[in-house]
Amino acid sequence: MARNYLENKDVCIVAYGETKIDRASGKTAYEISAEVAEELFEKTKLKPKDIDGVGFTVPISECSNPFWSNYCTDYLGITTRWLQTSDLGGGSSIGNVARGAMALQADLCETVMLIGADAPSTKWSAVYGAYRNEFWEPTGINGPPGAFGLLYQRYMAQHDLDFRGLGALAVAQRNGAFVNDKAYEKFRQKITIDDYLKSREVSSPLRLLDSVMFCDGGNGVVMMKTERAKKLGFTNLVYPISYSEVNNHKCADPTPDITESGFSVSGPDALKKAGLKASDISMFHPYDDFLIAVMLKLEQIGFCKKGEGSQFLRDTDLSPTGKLPINTGGGQIGCGQPGLAGGGLNLVEAVRQLRGEATGRQVPNPKNAMITGIGVIPYGRNWGTSNVMILSK
Repeated sequence: MARNYLENKDVCIVAYGETKIDRASGKTAYEISAEVAEELFEKTKLKPKDIDGVGFTVPISECSNPFWSNYCTDYLGITTRWLQTSDLGGGSSIGNVARGAMALQADLCETVMLIGADAPSTKWSAVYGAYRNEFWEPTGINGPPGAFGLLYQRYMAQHDLDFRGLGALAVAQRNGAFVNDKAYEKFRQKITIDDYLKSREVSSPLRLLDSVMFCDGGNGVVMMKTERAKKLGFTNLVYPISYSEVNNHKCADPTPDITESGFSVSGPDALKKAGLKASDISMFHPYDDFLIAVMLKLEQIGFCKKGEGSQFLRDTDLSPTGKLPINTGGGQIGCGQPGLAGGGLNLVEAVRQLRGEATGRQVPNPKNAMITGIGVIPYGRNWGTSNVMILSK
C-alpha cells in the first residue's frame, strides 16, 4: 500500500463554490467556469493574480477542444505555474483534489483553484471510442442506462434485490434536493417509494427514478497549504486526509464479474490510510449516476455485507440526522448531473457539511465525510475509475 501523503493535514480546502443546475441553459462551459470562479474569488477575497494552480474536469461540452485548460484559464485571466485537465469522468473532481494536494506539497504552486463546469444539455461534443462503438452500439446498448440495466440483471442473478431499498435511497436524495436551492428546479419536489416503484422502466429493470439526468452547471474549491491558509486568516478549514484510486479494475480478465468494481480495493484502502472503519464515517457522498452504483459501493467499501445493500438501504435512516446520511444535498440523481462536473457536486456538499453551512439539511457535528467518484463505463466490466477520498474537519 502506498503511503498516505495526506495524513499530516498540511493541505486544506478554504472555500467552495457552486452554480444553480439547469437544463439547456444556453451557457458555455467557459461562462459556467467564470460563475464558479467569481464565487470563489468573492468568498476568499483573492484575485486572479493570486491563483497560480488550476485543475479542471474535462467538460463533455468542450471535450473536442484539445486546449481547454489553457483557453479557459486565459478566459478567466489566470496565469498558472501548474495546470491540468483530468479525464477520469465523475472521478475527476476528487482526483483533482488529490493531484492539487501533490502540486502544493511539491511547491509547484501556492494557491490552487479546482473547477468543474459543463453544459452537455446545451452542447454535446463527446465521441466515445475503444470497444464502445464496436460492441455496444450495434447491439442497441446506447449509453449507460443500457449498461446499468445489464448490471442490475447480473446482480439479481446473484443476490436478492429489494427495490424498496433503492426507493428509500431515491426518496432520501430527493428530500435533499427539495431543500437545496442549487438543485434543478423541476426536481425540487418530494417523491415517495411508491413513486419510485411506479416510474417507468428505461432498461429493465432500471427505472426512470434510478437514473441521473444530464444538466448544465459547475462547482469548485480553492486549496492551499494549511500553514499559508492560517497566515492569510482563513478559518473553518476542511482537510483531505486520505485518497485511493483504481483504474481499469481487472481489465486483463476477459470474463470478470461485472458487479465487482475497484471500490472493493480503493474503499478499504482509503479507510486504512485514514485509520478508520466504515462505521466511523459520519456521512457518505457517493457518486450517483444510478442508484445501484451507490448500493454496490456500500457493499464493497464495507458499510454492509455483499448482497445485502438493498436491505441496508431499506432499514437504515439515510437522512441528515440518521445513522448514515447519504448525499444530503440530493446528489446528482436528486439535483441533476452537471455533466462531467458531476463529481464536484458530491464533493462540494461534503465540504459544505463539514463547514456547518448546509442550511436545512445539516448533519449534526460531522467529524468526516467519504466521497467517491466513478469514471467510464467500459464494455464487459465495471467502472473504469473507482476513487475514494475522505475529508475531515
